[in-house]
Amino acid sequence: MAKKFIKRFMPDHDTIRDHKYLRIFGRLLHDPNLWHLNRRSVSGAFAIGLFFAFVPVPFQMVLSAAVAIPTRVNLPISVVLVWITNPLTMPPMFYGTYRLGAWLLNKPTMDIEFQISWEWLSTTLAYIWQPFLLGCLVAGLFSSALGFLGIRLFWRWHLVREWKRRKQARKDKHT
Repeated sequence: MAKKFIKRFMPDHDTIRDHKYLRIFGRLLHDPNLWHLNRRSVSGAFAIGLFFAFVPVPFQMVLSAAVAIPTRVNLPISVVLVWITNPLTMPPMFYGTYRLGAWLLNKPTMDIEFQISWEWLSTTLAYIWQPFLLGCLVAGLFSSALGFLGIRLFWRWHLVREWKRRKQARKDKHT
């Protein structure tokens, strides 16, 4: 079942509950719906986690958790997916979002060497903030929708495959 496949990669409840940045949610983290694995909770968690992976702010995990809790989707998945954005993936992801935003705004792109520093942010971001933020928004929405639909389709495919396997097993048992 899709649950078994996903459960292999999920962190346990205590790891998430005891995370230093997520402790601010306190007793809200004890809601059992935040830990369920079903098509609705997992697809919603993918949508939230992938969207916040493209939000260029620190503490994306906290933002993802803050949206996952009231929408009652799977908390660990939504929080873990923001880790797609990490020091190795940030430069190409954010350069790609900048290029996407510039293309959408029909603006010429600047040759930029991405750096994680306050000096770079204060000088370069003043010139590129509009295409950069638009690109982040569009990429976040697109990846969110793609993740949501992809999980829904994967879950359905997996379920149909399991039904067919069971049907064949029953047929083989009676013959």
